[in-house]
Amino acid sequence: MDILLNVLEDKKIKEEITISGSKSESNRLLILQNLFPEIAIENVSDSDDSIHMQHALSTDKETVDIGHAGTAMRFLTSYFAVKEGRETVLTGSERMQNRPIEILVNALKDLGAEISYEDKVGYPPIRIKGRKLTTDKVQINGNVSSQYISSLLLIASKLENGLTIELVGEITSVPYINMTLSLLHQLNIDANFEGNIIKVLPKKEIVKQTVVVESDWSSASYFYSIVASAEIGSTIKLSAYKKESLQGDSCLAEIYQHFGVSTTFGANFIILKKEKATDKNVLEIDLRDAPDIAQTIAVTCFSEGISCNLTGLHTLKIKETDRLEALKEELTKLGASISVTNKSLHLEKSLEINENISIKTYNDHRMAMAFAPLALKVPIKILNAEVVTKSFQKFWEDMQQIGVKIDKL
Repeated sequence: MDILLNVLEDKKIKEEITISGSKSESNRLLILQNLFPEIAIENVSDSDDSIHMQHALSTDKETVDIGHAGTAMRFLTSYFAVKEGRETVLTGSERMQNRPIEILVNALKDLGAEISYEDKVGYPPIRIKGRKLTTDKVQINGNVSSQYISSLLLIASKLENGLTIELVGEITSVPYINMTLSLLHQLNIDANFEGNIIKVLPKKEIVKQTVVVESDWSSASYFYSIVASAEIGSTIKLSAYKKESLQGDSCLAEIYQHFGVSTTFGANFIILKKEKATDKNVLEIDLRDAPDIAQTIAVTCFSEGISCNLTGLHTLKIKETDRLEALKEELTKLGASISVTNKSLHLEKSLEINENISIKTYNDHRMAMAFAPLALKVPIKILNAEVVTKSFQKFWEDMQQIGVKIDKL
């Protein structure tokens, strides 16, 4: 489905939006729930990724296809490795079969797991023969995707001797590692992270409890971008959020002050308000701890006519698409002067935005949603718009609620 977003005429916005639970928290908790049935979960994400995760955890079929769901691929690799007596072929979309998994597979093999490649070495599909893992120490590079590390942490307490992970070299995406550890702590699982060592003690069972998932901060980023380009005085209230968040993307509250957007925390909600004009100075920011909001920030800078230098983006090369090259391609079509490296993005300020440009989404939900706020400035076409369901089922409905008129093409 391709759509046209007509330019928003009334840029004085006042709306309330409820956003589904965090995909990151939900997928971690779904794995933990299947290891510890005493857990009940509320406000589970309605994203495609979480739906794929729930289906994978409930099926007894040998072949499990998780589509584009990268988080599910990483977390389920470890999960099925400890399901004694079960043999599973874990596969996904064509793009997923070209996203590397070897670092995690090698770490699991070091622990005694039995995993083989069905086709190309280092990539899904993989065949996993579940077994009891007794080795309790493993090394993994600290600058790899945090999902590899979290995948190991989620099964750690179910290993007979627990698990000690040594992170080698520079450690990136620390907030996502801390999110996993915080969820373990909520379940009274003994885990600590000191220096470059993470240690998780074994746990046979936990006390029966209900965990409520906080709404997704990555999803909130698109509304920050909308408010940044709205008239001064515009507000959007978002539920359900908390100040002491486990999610790295909660740094949005600080970053968007550059665009004149304030964040007020209430009881289980936040209010975004356009307080003043965007600061026209160059935005320099290291996003190594929050790479998922890079696309949103780059488009906001372009929309607001400011330059930016975004660094710490090395993990964007292996997401749903090469997000850095995708951003360069699509922003250039809109009139931007932009350059990228393997780990950074550099945008020059631009005073004009080309109208009625068709934005390719590359099967990447964040490409569609990051560019949508440009509808406050120009009419814009989004190709394959339904890709947003990967993380945000109601996104286009919420855009219409704000006042954006959407036509199917």
